[in-house]
Amino acid sequence: MKKILFILFLVLAGAQTYCQTKINGNVVDVKGNPIVGVNIYLEGTYDGTMSDENGSFEFSTSETGTQKLRCSFISYETKIILKKVSEMKGLKIKLREDVSSLDAVVLAAGTFNAGDNSKVTALKPLDVVTTASALGDPIAAFQTMPGTSTVAEDGRLFVRGGTAEETQIFIDGIRVFTPYAASANNTPTRGRYSPFLFDGMTFSTGGYSAEYGQALSGVLLLNTINTPEQEKTDIGIMSVGGAVGNTQIWCANSLSVNTSYINLKPYLNVFEDRNKWVQPFQVVAGEAVYRRSFSNGLLKLYTAFDSTNFELIQEDINVEEGISFKLKNHNFYLNSSYKGVLSANWSVLAGLSFTAANSAYAISKSEIENKEESIHAKLKFNRFFSNRFQVSFGADYFLTDFDEFYKEEHISEVAYGFQNKFGAVYGEFNVFFSKSLALKGGIRAGYHRFFERLKISPRVSLAYKTAENSQVSLAYGDFYQNPTNAILKFEQDLKTPKSQHYIVNYQYNNDGKILRTELYAKKYLNLVKYDTELPQYNSHYTSNGTGYAKGLDVFWRDNKSIKNVDYWFSYSYLDSQRDFKNYEKKAQPNFVNKHNISLVAKYWLEDWKSQVGLSYNFASGRTYTDPNKQGFLNQKTKAYHSLSLNWAYLISQQKILYFSLNNALGTKNINGYQFANNANDFGQFEKRALRPAADRFFFVGFFWTISEKGTDNQLDKL
Repeated sequence: MKKILFILFLVLAGAQTYCQTKINGNVVDVKGNPIVGVNIYLEGTYDGTMSDENGSFEFSTSETGTQKLRCSFISYETKIILKKVSEMKGLKIKLREDVSSLDAVVLAAGTFNAGDNSKVTALKPLDVVTTASALGDPIAAFQTMPGTSTVAEDGRLFVRGGTAEETQIFIDGIRVFTPYAASANNTPTRGRYSPFLFDGMTFSTGGYSAEYGQALSGVLLLNTINTPEQEKTDIGIMSVGGAVGNTQIWCANSLSVNTSYINLKPYLNVFEDRNKWVQPFQVVAGEAVYRRSFSNGLLKLYTAFDSTNFELIQEDINVEEGISFKLKNHNFYLNSSYKGVLSANWSVLAGLSFTAANSAYAISKSEIENKEESIHAKLKFNRFFSNRFQVSFGADYFLTDFDEFYKEEHISEVAYGFQNKFGAVYGEFNVFFSKSLALKGGIRAGYHRFFERLKISPRVSLAYKTAENSQVSLAYGDFYQNPTNAILKFEQDLKTPKSQHYIVNYQYNNDGKILRTELYAKKYLNLVKYDTELPQYNSHYTSNGTGYAKGLDVFWRDNKSIKNVDYWFSYSYLDSQRDFKNYEKKAQPNFVNKHNISLVAKYWLEDWKSQVGLSYNFASGRTYTDPNKQGFLNQKTKAYHSLSLNWAYLISQQKILYFSLNNALGTKNINGYQFANNANDFGQFEKRALRPAADRFFFVGFFWTISEKGTDNQLDKL
């Protein structure tokens, strides 16, 4: 019996050996070089091996029929071969580099990415709110980036020769129609929204995606936090008011609420400025973000409300008693978005925003009230074919209903307004030919109800990786934007203003160091012109305006070379001229600086448990018209200088005392000049320098975080 069993064992073993099939071949890259260490195996089995130094491999299997042979190696795309096992001999396998790896090329011309979700980071949210000159405002922090002009009396983003209205702001991909807080003349505004609700910020100074329209110069994209880490309460007591916030998490839901109250009266009692305040600036504001996670998506609801009220008398060279200015503003913003996965290869983004803004002005003896209601609806689909090829397409719909009522002594109330409907569709693709070469192409088609014209906007970007840590990028695009509300309320029979962008970018990114240089050129067409000092109901309007902007932007950041020091430097050269508005001829606009320099530095003092920082801003003079001399925009102001300092001291892990001082040296900056309407006895028009309301601004605050873990603090909000 034992002999029979032994013979049977030998027969079965022989049969098993006979049924084994050898699989062999060679693995190389696209250049034919062998790849060592590639993991090669049959899916669903333990049969496999690794390639040797020559890229060769061989193993045996008892599997038969059609099988999947998987070949995988880090930084290369996985390849699957589907065929009969008997045919898997002498295989020649070629693996392509994985273009989704961290060292792959990035399409970056015209765009600064900020946030942990970006491959090339210029600014993180923490950087934005710890910049000394920003006072917690993301808009002010991005004014230290190249491509922006210093218009200190305004406070909004002026990008590469464009007006502030040419840069649009989006939250979670949805348009914000009134992103700036109300303010008085010659007083810089601030962004309406709290920085600590956002975890990603992308600032594009040109050549941006076909997904975004209605912006001639740039877009700022703000993304709210997807999932908060823990429940907490934040309390802030400041020299200008107070704030409180709370975050709750339950199951798949979370809710963050923040409220604040700002009143400048106590501050102005100590630090008077050049205005005569009847009722100092005060604002009540609140924000809330609700999030709901689903198995395949995330729903967000973001809402913000603020109410502003102030009254003051400002100096005017033509009015001895000054100009009285009173403002009441109420602004409501609602943003809803859903981002989800439809299948293994499809994803969707759907969103809707609604804005309701009401402003009531009283300027001397004139009363103006305007009301705006705006909607942006968006639907976007993404199709993922592979790491090398993706397609997105979608549609936008914009609706604005604007009404203005004007009243003056001895004049009956006059009403102006318009309703603007605008729709657009777009498609875009990304092609990664290799880790070193990528192409983005897209087209946007928009139909303007007012102008009854279909506008086609092609856009393309190309990026090539020149070395392990550097790359060059090119971008081109056409961009359209409706005229502003100030124009459309009087005249709608106009062409759509247009700009064309040409960009060449070089970028170096290695071990905490970023160098970014960019050459650009912009061409403007169909800009609005009128024949009065300001747009009026009886002005003559045309679309004959033109312009150009060209220049160089340089950005350098280093947070590794000096221990505990993080700094960045930016420089912009801008050559821009326009013939628009009531300009007599093409000239450098009065919101353009030829040279802008920013230096931001932060130093962590371990022994003092403190972070100290400084921001220095320089801008060359801006043009103005001196009626005492020949020409239009014939003079320039002196250069702008401002050095700001801040200090954050950790009393304990969750308690912070914070100080900041803007324009610490008290530099006497001049934003421009106002001239008398009539000449004096000597035939000269007297002038008055337009200076900031205050040369310095001092801020102090105490911030306390109460959280589950006891480790969080509000340093990332200061």
